[in-house]
Amino acid sequence: MTDPEQACPIAPVVDIVFSRWTTPILWSLHEFGRQRFVELERRIAGITPKVLTQRLRQLERDGLVIRTYHPEVPPRVEYEISELGLSLAPLFHHLTQWAVTNLPHVDAARTTYDAASR
Repeated sequence: MTDPEQACPIAPVVDIVFSRWTTPILWSLHEFGRQRFVELERRIAGITPKVLTQRLRQLERDGLVIRTYHPEVPPRVEYEISELGLSLAPLFHHLTQWAVTNLPHVDAARTTYDAASR
């Protein structure tokens, strides 16, 4: 039996990049630049502070996000996408093109399937 990571070498990338909140966080940092936690929280509807904290820590650990601490009163922390994170831009661009072209077909297939399943 083949190890899943050997059978599909992109599996680790999918685990890193396409977890539930990673793409909205990276997109927001790419689109709007350096941001504070509260700005990210406002821009990403539905994410809880706990989950945003967890995802930002993981993205920092993975090298996709840079966290900068400013020792001021009150302390200020900012997040920005790293060069490694920016290297994902062509992938996201291709996925966006695929979505624009193909999501209508996916929606039609779902509608057909659901109608046949009734």
